[in-house]
Amino acid sequence: MSFIGEAVLSASVELLIEKLASQGLELFTRHKKLKADFIKWKGMLEMIQAVLADAEDRQTREKPVKMWLDNLQNLAYDVQDVLDELETEALRRELLLQEPAAADQPSSSANTSKFRKLIPTCCTNFSPRSIQFGSMMASKIKGITDRLQDIILTQKGLLDSKIVISVGKSRDVGQRLPTTSLVTEAKVYGREKEKEEIIELLLNDDLRADDGFSVISINGMGGVGKTTLAQLVYNDDRVQRHFQIKAWTCVSDDFDVFRISKSILNSVASDQCKDRDDLNLLQEKLKKQLSGKKFLLVLDDVWNENYRRWSELSCPFGAGAAGSKIVVTTRNLVVAERTGADPVCQLKELSDDDCLCVLTQISLGARDFNRHQSLKEVGKQIVIKCGGLPLAATTLGGLLRGRDDPRDWEFVLKTDIWNLRDSDILPALRVSYHFLPPQLKQCFAYCSLFPKDYEFQEEEIILLWTAEGFLDQEYNGRKMEDLGRAFFRELHSRSLFQQSSNHASRFVMHDLINDLARWAAGEQYFRMEDTLAGENRQKFSQSLRHFSYIHGEYDGDTRLEFICDVQHLRTFLPMKLSVFGENYLAWSVLQMLLNLPRLRVFSLCGYSNIFNLPNEIGNLKHLRCLNLSRTSIQILPESIN
Repeated sequence: MSFIGEAVLSASVELLIEKLASQGLELFTRHKKLKADFIKWKGMLEMIQAVLADAEDRQTREKPVKMWLDNLQNLAYDVQDVLDELETEALRRELLLQEPAAADQPSSSANTSKFRKLIPTCCTNFSPRSIQFGSMMASKIKGITDRLQDIILTQKGLLDSKIVISVGKSRDVGQRLPTTSLVTEAKVYGREKEKEEIIELLLNDDLRADDGFSVISINGMGGVGKTTLAQLVYNDDRVQRHFQIKAWTCVSDDFDVFRISKSILNSVASDQCKDRDDLNLLQEKLKKQLSGKKFLLVLDDVWNENYRRWSELSCPFGAGAAGSKIVVTTRNLVVAERTGADPVCQLKELSDDDCLCVLTQISLGARDFNRHQSLKEVGKQIVIKCGGLPLAATTLGGLLRGRDDPRDWEFVLKTDIWNLRDSDILPALRVSYHFLPPQLKQCFAYCSLFPKDYEFQEEEIILLWTAEGFLDQEYNGRKMEDLGRAFFRELHSRSLFQQSSNHASRFVMHDLINDLARWAAGEQYFRMEDTLAGENRQKFSQSLRHFSYIHGEYDGDTRLEFICDVQHLRTFLPMKLSVFGENYLAWSVLQMLLNLPRLRVFSLCGYSNIFNLPNEIGNLKHLRCLNLSRTSIQILPESIN
């Protein structure tokens, strides 16, 4: 069971209350009946808002509460759509008023004002289109009012308003992780012994090597620090001097021999390889680069159990000089066996003392509690719950960063979220998510659309948040872009986003953090790569709002036709993991997608076969973000010019 309501509901309801008083709806609030409806909506939403925190805490224990939250979430989406339609129509009428006046007196604001007073009704309110729009919206508004009243009636028998103390819920906020070789060694604790053992193996040129190179495996559970240990070893000065060539590649669960070979070659060659589909040529080049040289290769986060694929990938490695080494990090001992790893280093959990150092370093910027004695005992109890996992300690440290009030730490320690048994998500990560402010929960859940191994830019994700309406709020006079940056940097400071060392402007999520986002997002979000059970397809179509998938070479009806039945879809987001290769989208799929009236984010990025857009794209009145990068489109249709 996911916190389906908690991910977005509190923030959604708050945004709706603010939007009901926005200037964009001012034209329609002059209508007495509509103004009365909006006042009624605002009152009912405020009643709902008063019990949301209680409902979100109870939904995991009480199925009726979760059903109530599910219904409320669907209603919140529909209310937002109605308000957006009214704002869009208000803008259209405003533009109609401006065009004739601009033609007569383009520089005179006084004449424009006089013109507006003379013809507002004949130009807008009584046109056939306006009459039709008014009739349609009257029906929708009545439907919303009825559904809100039903929600309130259910609420009265189900929930009581309670005062809930929270940590970090103030509005004032300032694919697996594609790992890199860089690490901040000063923030790593408890791995000195393991580091020295592996370095000793790497420097030993007499280590058994049946294939001309030897493989060392670092095994351990998720979050235990396998990647960090590999980074420490990789960057040690002794290792740097010992090997002529070094390369680091994040493999993840997609063991694509071509992609991995290209990544290795690009790391060791001065010229970037641009071969698109010739694996033989690619591996010949790699073999030539490695020939006669002692190399160190780190393959991080390997899941492949297929020996044939490993054999194909490792063909060029035998050309290296004696003493060449490969370090593999994995959760699975079978992977170590398939690669012929010997020895296998089983990484254990950190001691509580070392975990405590991680927690205090992140939360207090210190190695101990000398300057915060009042936090020492509760800190020790929190660390016990981390189970020796440095990722858990790091994430909780981000949650408590800058907080030195013992009551905040006690509240985190005693929350019921630790005791949930509804998923495989680490309890420490669930707690960190639970105490995010509502707006950050909403933004973080949206990141569940990103595939594992995806690196994203700050500007990219802020644009998506803006298009989805997550930043449609006034706070301390901040613009949407500034608010988005504040949200992004807050998630970064809490260790939910990590900066990529490959690209200073890009960020990534650890694989377990990515899983956390998927858990938090619930049924409104779906990635094509996730399993979709056949018996859930009907519910899937009804609840889904946001959809992403990894580009295929050819994406046609067979792969995507089901999404065209999801009439409430807001996000259509194909994701491209590599800049290499061409992708094609069937024209029939594109035409079907234009029948999804609630799309806000519509991306065709990377589909080079798309040369033009149908004129019907102008019918997508909710569209806020249209990504046509890396397509062949040169001219936009008149309907959106």
